[in-house]
Amino acid sequence: MLGSIRINVGGFRRRLLSTRLSRFPETRLARLLSCRSRESILELCDDYDESESEFYFDRNPTLFPYVLHFYNTGRLHVMEELCIFSFSQEIEYWGIDELFLDSCCRSSFHCRRMDPDQDRDDGSSTGSSTSSFDEIMEFYSDAGKFDKQLLGSVRRRIWLMLDNPGYSLPSRLISIFSILVLLGSIASMCMNSMSEFTREDPRFQTVENLGIAWFTFELLARLSVAPDLLRFFAHPLNLIDLVSILPFYLTLVIDLVAESSPALANLGRVAQVLRLTRIFRILKLARHSTGLRSLGATLRNSYREIGLLLLYLSVGVSFFSVMAYTLEKEENEGLSTIPAGWWWATVSMTTVGYGDVIPGSVVGKLTASACILAGILVVVLPITLIFNKFSLFYKRQKQLEIIMRSCEFDRGMKEPPSVNLRNYYAHKVKTLMASLSNMSRSSPSDPSLSGSLR
Repeated sequence: MLGSIRINVGGFRRRLLSTRLSRFPETRLARLLSCRSRESILELCDDYDESESEFYFDRNPTLFPYVLHFYNTGRLHVMEELCIFSFSQEIEYWGIDELFLDSCCRSSFHCRRMDPDQDRDDGSSTGSSTSSFDEIMEFYSDAGKFDKQLLGSVRRRIWLMLDNPGYSLPSRLISIFSILVLLGSIASMCMNSMSEFTREDPRFQTVENLGIAWFTFELLARLSVAPDLLRFFAHPLNLIDLVSILPFYLTLVIDLVAESSPALANLGRVAQVLRLTRIFRILKLARHSTGLRSLGATLRNSYREIGLLLLYLSVGVSFFSVMAYTLEKEENEGLSTIPAGWWWATVSMTTVGYGDVIPGSVVGKLTASACILAGILVVVLPITLIFNKFSLFYKRQKQLEIIMRSCEFDRGMKEPPSVNLRNYYAHKVKTLMASLSNMSRSSPSDPSLSGSLR
């Protein structure tokens, strides 16, 4: 067996060790080691130079480094900018099985191959990458504003500690303490509604006051070190912090006004409603949970899928409610009207099944079975798209957290962060070309549009 072989892939020359190639005997390069004649060699490569003992392959040289990486590590990796079909054909040519794909690239590889138009039609990946770039640049821009302020380095350290729960050990301790105070406040509110405890138990009021004091201090501390006060309250998490403490102070004002003026005693009911809004305090957990933030971003960017889900449900509910009303109106009081059938169809299609209204006839039960099966299909189809978006945003959020937690500003912001501008503008151009392509496909007969695209 040869100690090494010399290959030339479209002008890309390398010498490869036979011991490294022989670890994968089914691949094309490893099979060259067992060739004994020129004819058998030319069955595996495009040309062979006997004087140089060089095997020539007329293949794309830009993809061959991925093949070399496979022989060195035993694992395949796929970059997002590669055409997935060209990559599949390339590894098939070299005799490399897809089973060697590493776990970090396997799911993305199969998803892109099954849905090649997902980037062009949906734009989620492009939007996510662009949004990630913008968020990173915004973060560094905010951090750089402290260099021109009084005690800038101290304020920046406090800002990073309060706004990034995993930035340092003190920020983790503050985050844990905030979560405990939040859970204690919600638990006291729930226990206060139980009959075993009196409504005006001073212990619950003490827990509530301590919680509000901490939440108020936390909000004011963030406000005092915020790099931009106008953008501070535009951030959703800061708005949640503000809304979580407003009911408490509004209730105090209403109680004082009601006590001073008996004619305004009805304001006490408003105070009771405001006390119930304290449950929205649970949304403060989004600051400490990557999953909750990803869920919010998913819902914000999945309005099409959610609208599609509601459309499917409304069509199914309308159809099956009329069917149930027609079959059961004379024997079942719960289905005596079509609006009553809406409730039954909604509960059945969403597979909740309260059991308060059930069909009695055989035909009605068959209709109910069809309603349930249709509901399962209707719910599952859009949910898959929403789940894929959630996975995308969750991965992006984790990457952003890693970048933000690994930043170092102790020496100031003397240089802008290292960002791949080429990829950023490539995504921008990709989005533009995809939209133009969709426009041309949607209205090919429009001469004005066709002329503009040329």
